[in-house]
Amino acid sequence: MKKGIIVTSFGTSHNETRELCIESIENRIREKYRDYLVVRAFTSRMVINKLKKRDNYLVDTPTEALERMKGEGIKEIYIQPLLIIEGHEYEKTLREVDNFVKENPDFKVTVAKPLLSDEMDYENTVKGLGLDKEDAVVFMGHGSDHITDISYKKLEDTIRENGYENVFIGTVEGEVSIDDVVENLKKNAIKKVILKPFMLVAGVHALEDMASDSDQSWKSILEKNGIDVELQIVGLGQIKEFQDIFIEHLDRIVE
Repeated sequence: MKKGIIVTSFGTSHNETRELCIESIENRIREKYRDYLVVRAFTSRMVINKLKKRDNYLVDTPTEALERMKGEGIKEIYIQPLLIIEGHEYEKTLREVDNFVKENPDFKVTVAKPLLSDEMDYENTVKGLGLDKEDAVVFMGHGSDHITDISYKKLEDTIRENGYENVFIGTVEGEVSIDDVVENLKKNAIKKVILKPFMLVAGVHALEDMASDSDQSWKSILEKNGIDVELQIVGLGQIKEFQDIFIEHLDRIVE
């Protein structure tokens, strides 16, 4: 019997970045797992509803994707979340899987890990960032009020351990804010930075909260503090090394 893979992510309403950062990974998974049915799911109902209303573009929730597999008679299902940390969206996916399996106990559903899970993930992430020891770099992560927000600090520590002294990670919704980053830049007398998103997709946060000319954007805040900014707007999902990490996590549960 055919097996199935569900590729989940928070989702994005930006069509171009969806193709670059999400479809690119899905296509690589389809190429590798040709005998599997591979489908997409978004965890954000807000994004799903926006796409449906604006574009009449339909995306499943994880539960709907599981039901789609059930309709196809597929009982062995693997889920790869395109998430950064094991936070609220990951837990939401696990809950939906638990509820589905309770109602369908003869189904085998296995969920892989997000980007930052074990020690090797952190090392591989540092390699994938393509850092140069001559550059000062600021990354904008999403962040969370979830305990796993500590993952961003752990990643920054791993970057330091690899010899990159002038790389800083702040978050939109986590503990370390842009204000904390600015304070650290000033302490280190850094006057110029490369500003990048540390997110799967370069969507609303990257384009508006990070790179826009709004007074509240990270770019504007840095410039107001006398720091020159070079923008590099690329979602992690576009970068082969990060695609490789997600696919390796999937391989691990399939094998």
